[in-house]
Amino acid sequence: MNSSEKMKVVLGDITKVKVDAIVNAANNTLLGGFGVDGAIHQEGGEQILEECKKIGGCETGEAVVTTAGKLPAKYVIHTVGPVWYGGNNLEAEKLESCYRNSLQLAVDHQCKSIAFPNISTGAYGYPKQEAARIAVNTVRKFVERNNTIESVLFVCYTTENKELISQAIAS
Repeated sequence: MNSSEKMKVVLGDITKVKVDAIVNAANNTLLGGFGVDGAIHQEGGEQILEECKKIGGCETGEAVVTTAGKLPAKYVIHTVGPVWYGGNNLEAEKLESCYRNSLQLAVDHQCKSIAFPNISTGAYGYPKQEAARIAVNTVRKFVERNNTIESVLFVCYTTENKELISQAIAS
């Protein structure tokens, strides 16, 4: 199975997908926020928040793992995407790092399936087309070198993001 066959994109709610690991587009505190982060904390329950408090935060581009609480996954991988400041503050490198570090944590925890939201494209303002290209290219490179991950699901909340990810996978 080639890397493109391992990647799928759907329009939906990431808190409802059944995968080994769900990726959370978290903020540096890990204490919940808006968008995907707020939904994961709300649907996953208090257990996720308690584990995040013990971790104590996360740097931009890094990733940490907790159990998934009440979510239909085994783990939540929390990663902090970059805020867009025009592209001259290592935003691309940090966004790549989010995807790469999340995938590595999934492998470290014997996960075969992982679901990603569109990291940094909401409140953090990352240009959506560029973010889609980075996401797909980073995942493609990782799964070509590592056979542990069998399925990568991009769960998009908007039709626009779904189309951009689909185009990036096709190219």
